[in-house]
Amino acid sequence: MKHALTPHSHDHSEAIQTADDAAQIGIRAAWFSLAGMGATAVLQIVIVAMSGSMALLADTVHNLGHLVTTIPLIIAFRLGRRAPTRHHPYGFKRAEDLVGLFIGLVVALSAALIIWESIRALTQPRPLTNLGWVLAAAIIGAMGNEAVAIYRIRAGRRIGSAALIAEGQHARADALTSLAVIVGVAGAWAGIPQLDAIIGLVIAAAILAVLYRSMKTVINRLMDGVEPDVLDRVEQVTASVDGVASVSRVRARWIGHRMEADLDITVAAHAGLPAADAISHRVQEALVAGVPHLDRATIHVCTAAHDDQNARD
Repeated sequence: MKHALTPHSHDHSEAIQTADDAAQIGIRAAWFSLAGMGATAVLQIVIVAMSGSMALLADTVHNLGHLVTTIPLIIAFRLGRRAPTRHHPYGFKRAEDLVGLFIGLVVALSAALIIWESIRALTQPRPLTNLGWVLAAAIIGAMGNEAVAIYRIRAGRRIGSAALIAEGQHARADALTSLAVIVGVAGAWAGIPQLDAIIGLVIAAAILAVLYRSMKTVINRLMDGVEPDVLDRVEQVTASVDGVASVSRVRARWIGHRMEADLDITVAAHAGLPAADAISHRVQEALVAGVPHLDRATIHVCTAAHDDQNARD
């Protein structure tokens, strides 16, 4: 459960180095998700109307929330491919992180609706019908949501998209809560119809837990935060380039699903301007090739003699 609901760090071996390829993968994953979640939601809406199950309604509402957030995610991926302008010199990739916040808002509203409907079902119980269909819808929902979750999370990790990973984690939570609906059906068959509404509340709690974890990543990126090992990786790759004597003042930040970095390097005191420029270009190439999701790096070159003079001053 912890492994399924907790966002994981990015696998360096899965990284996509080209920004256009990354955007295409993100858009394709979003459209695939839209189709899968839409088919599941339509089926569940029909069965909710037939059965009156609050647990299934909770699951269906969350599925519909995913449909609402997928379209803005597709727009954000397309917007991020636009060229920078004078007003937006860093481009429009931040739109993806803003959509991540919108995803969080929609999921929070869906959890609130689920809690409201479940409490109403507890205080004003109503009989459940067509339980066999409810059970079938729960199984289909679990399978459909898990398929979408696997695809979204893998795509999100490959391109470094926090918003796409968050959507995948939400779909995985839906898969688990679809299985929880089965408990509500069992309770109704056992003569405990209130169990259905209780499961609805459990589903809402699971959704809020996933929301908290995924929003931590989105907000961290909006605050220019990076994973702990990113700067270590930048320093290691830079230090391995021939001609680099030392590395200092390393910084990096996410802009959408791509990263930018800036750093200071020191080269030998006898290195002339052409040699220093060549070393800088080699560092740039090594960083783009060796640090996943990195688009570019701004490199400031100092000579050892210059550093010694600064230290004396």
